[in-house]
Amino acid sequence: MIERAEILTLVPHQGAMCLWDEVVEWDAQSIRLRAHNHRDASHPLRHRNRLHAVHLGEYGAQAMAVHGGLLARAAGAGVKPGMLVALRDFVVHVARIDDLPAALEVQADCLMADAGGSQYRFLITHDGAPLAQGRAAVLHSLPGENA
Repeated sequence: MIERAEILTLVPHQGAMCLWDEVVEWDAQSIRLRAHNHRDASHPLRHRNRLHAVHLGEYGAQAMAVHGGLLARAAGAGVKPGMLVALRDFVVHVARIDDLPAALEVQADCLMADAGGSQYRFLITHDGAPLAQGRAAVLHSLPGENA
């Protein structure tokens, strides 16, 4: 298991904006992570003392970032920052997540990745029940920029 301190070395998201607490397992094509911070009263995405399920899109995107960081490190390369450019087929099954007692878990599967960016499919659950799912795309450089 990979703990939060190591996750912080893999992603640009720092402090409370790093949403995942532990990597449960990963391989070249997928990653499974767990988070407990959704119950934290000082969560940076809370609004009016609630954490709305729409923010699970950010959890999904950050799962991609953690996986990309692990892959880059395994290849001996530096971590490339990315920009979320698409969130598709995003469906939430609950209105809020701050009242959920157990950990959030994500299963994220890489659909494609190259030097320019990546696309993933993700499913976020709580106690085995689906909370949100979707596909996300990240670019590591904008068209016309050097990669």
